[in-house]
Amino acid sequence: MRIRNIAAWFAAAAVFAAASLPIGSVAAAPVKDAALFVQKLDNATCQTCHNGQKGKLEMLASNGEKRPVRPVVPVKYSTSVHAKMDCVACHLEITDSVTPHQKSATVKKADCAQCHLDLWEETKKLGKIAEKPRLGIVADNVAAYRKSFHAKPDKDDPTKLMAICSDCHDVHTFDVPPRGTQERKEWHITVPDICGRCHEDHLSDWTDSVHGKEATEKKNFKTAVCSDCHTTHDIVGSSTDKAKLSIAASCGDCHKEAFASYKASYHGQVNTLGYAYTAKCFDCHGSHAIQPSKDPKSKMHEKNRLKTCQKCHSGKEGKPPLATAGFLSFSPHGTSDNFAKYPEIWLTTKSMIALLIGVFAFFWLHSGLWWYREYADRKAGKTQPHIRTDALPAEFATKHVRRFGPMWRIAHLLFALSVMILVLTGMAAFYAETGWARAVMAAFSGPQTAGLVHRVAAFTMLGIFFIHLIAVSMNILRNWKDFKIFGPDSFVPNWKDMYDMIGMFKWFAGKGPRPAIERWSYWEKFDYWAVFWGMAIIGGSGMMLAFPHIVAKFLPGWVFNVAMVVHGEEAFLAAVFLFTVHFFNNHFRPDKLPPPDVVMFTGTQSLKEFRHEHRAQYDRLVETGQLEKYLVDAPSAPFTLASKILGLTLIAFGLALLLMIAIGFFGGAGH
Repeated sequence: MRIRNIAAWFAAAAVFAAASLPIGSVAAAPVKDAALFVQKLDNATCQTCHNGQKGKLEMLASNGEKRPVRPVVPVKYSTSVHAKMDCVACHLEITDSVTPHQKSATVKKADCAQCHLDLWEETKKLGKIAEKPRLGIVADNVAAYRKSFHAKPDKDDPTKLMAICSDCHDVHTFDVPPRGTQERKEWHITVPDICGRCHEDHLSDWTDSVHGKEATEKKNFKTAVCSDCHTTHDIVGSSTDKAKLSIAASCGDCHKEAFASYKASYHGQVNTLGYAYTAKCFDCHGSHAIQPSKDPKSKMHEKNRLKTCQKCHSGKEGKPPLATAGFLSFSPHGTSDNFAKYPEIWLTTKSMIALLIGVFAFFWLHSGLWWYREYADRKAGKTQPHIRTDALPAEFATKHVRRFGPMWRIAHLLFALSVMILVLTGMAAFYAETGWARAVMAAFSGPQTAGLVHRVAAFTMLGIFFIHLIAVSMNILRNWKDFKIFGPDSFVPNWKDMYDMIGMFKWFAGKGPRPAIERWSYWEKFDYWAVFWGMAIIGGSGMMLAFPHIVAKFLPGWVFNVAMVVHGEEAFLAAVFLFTVHFFNNHFRPDKLPPPDVVMFTGTQSLKEFRHEHRAQYDRLVETGQLEKYLVDAPSAPFTLASKILGLTLIAFGLALLLMIAIGFFGGAGH
């Protein structure tokens, strides 16, 4: 009996001595006499209690209450990423092998993040980055985590963080399988179980959702789990714009076709530009409890859809007007390649494409041939015919011909400015994926301000158009007896325009002289009547999109799908036509070089240029003796210089807009 007591005393003394030594010394000390029961702090020692076979283990928590200690199953630990590490490498505060453990008050608990960062720095110093690339990934994850929502203090207990590494990663069993393996797929669909430890309500909603059923019932490894939408380490609060945009983009990773059609809508354009105030996937379909649209519980079910729309289109202060019945038949994911499902969109798109191809094919060919003929004539030394000075007084030689009055010129300037602003703000939404579009929106402080500017420019353009209509109508009524609807002063196309067009193509081919043009050429008349078409198509569709709650009271929702198509495609047609064909006709033909032609700013042309450009009108005015009433003094040099500067500025702005459109179109961001 005495011998046993002496042995026990020696064992206790040995343990006390071991506790006073550094941990490394304890771990390395050889056991010379097993009978003394001296245990070193190696993994085998720790496993004698923590292997899960000794019943329930408990310890005192910081609040003084007991909490369970999770067991470390040897088989699972041996296959984990930390299998080669000693327990005390992380549990630095443990200094003995008895229970309850005596813990050092001066040693901090292990910091997973800092440990991995230190390992990565050491790896870089040793030049072994290629051997341990995953350490670099972990370091990046740590950096992302420290900026995340989980790294913030817990509101209920500020001494703790919202979540630490070990809350998600069981350090004793953690071993993420390699990408592309079956094990990785099976591990992936267990992520909700981990997140659900804290987010129990969300886990319950997800489990009953279409995504959860795909995972739990059908074992569909492609279904969405928490980390697919919320990411992993760089999680931010779901109420932030960054999170909302990220989640919407995550939906597109799986639902590519639906996301592509969403991005073509105004909601998606604003989202693509980096702003989160318009409807996103989860605003319409829900987030964790998503159900198929045919399910009565779905937010997109026909019985629930209007209510869903009215959450945003509520009519409340700062919100869009209240959604009306027509919203129900709007197709938020309508595409132009499915006639059976979206016949209206299909027909509209094909019609607009045909219009685009027809207009550009004709006028680009017209411009190319025109440039060739003028260039060839200049190269051959062919000069413009001289003015018949024998039939005119000598003082006429220095005179100019008045082409446009002050109201025409002011209207043209305002119209040009409003159109360019419309193109800038509209195309920035149309090509939302481009870098220049984001820069434009940032300059306007966001799409809301840009949208307001767009509408002001639109009403300015429409106002000018209607004032012009009133002025023209009054002028016709005032001169009704002398006005001829198909006469030389009318913008209405006539047979001479057709003969002039045929004559121009003959001249292009060198088969005839250049036709004598009257007051208005056929291409000028096209420009003029194109405005009427544009006001009807662009203006009409724009008004529909600006006031959807009114339109939806009387028309079905699919008209908004059609309006989006015609508004965007017609705007594209107008912009590209103006900055290519119109600019060429008036500024970039060889006869017009160097640009600009300032007739729309000064309102006059030299007599020589007038005769060359409008020979038929010139001859008519000379023969009737009416030329003199159109003659005015040449504009002053300062006014001419200012007009040229203004003209060059507008041309430069127009060409810049054309370049932006080209970047969007050829960069794959076009619709």
